[in-house]
Amino acid sequence: MQTIIRYFFYDFDGVMTDNMVYVDEKGKEFVRVNRGDGLAVAEIQKLGIGQVIVSTERNPVVSERAKKLGIPCLQGISDKKTALADYCEVENLSISSVAFVGNDINDSEVMQIASLSICPSDAHSSIQETSDFVLKTKGGCGVIREILDLILENQIKIK
Repeated sequence: MQTIIRYFFYDFDGVMTDNMVYVDEKGKEFVRVNRGDGLAVAEIQKLGIGQVIVSTERNPVVSERAKKLGIPCLQGISDKKTALADYCEVENLSISSVAFVGNDINDSEVMQIASLSICPSDAHSSIQETSDFVLKTKGGCGVIREILDLILENQIKIK
C-alpha cells in the first residue's frame, strides 16, 4: 500500500533555492527562488495539504518567503528530526503521513523518519541514495512544481 501524504516539509536552501547566496558589500544576503514553486505551493494548499519550511538558517529571507507563500516556517533548526517530530505531536499529525524534501547531509536523519523522502537532482549523493524520489529538477529550479506534477499524476498519493 502506498503512503498517503498530508503534509510536506521543505528544507529551504538547496530545495527552494539553488543553494547559492548573493552577498552585497554591506553583508546583506539575497537568494533566488522559483516562481513556479510559489504557484505549486498555492496549488498544493488548495488540495488541503499542509506545508512547512524547516531551515537550519535563521534568516529574514526565509521568513519573507514563507510569509509570501502563506506557510509556516521553522528556522534556526539544528535538529530537523526532533523539530519534525515535535511539530507533528503539537499538530496531532502522524509522521507516517508526512514527506520531507531535502538536499544535504543535515537532512538525512529527518528524511529517514518521514514517510516519504524527496530530493532535487543535485542533492548530495548520500541523500539521493536514500530518497524515495530523486526529482529531475535541481534545487531552486522548480522542485515543488515537479512535486505538484507527481501529485497530479498520482505518483504521490495525498489525503
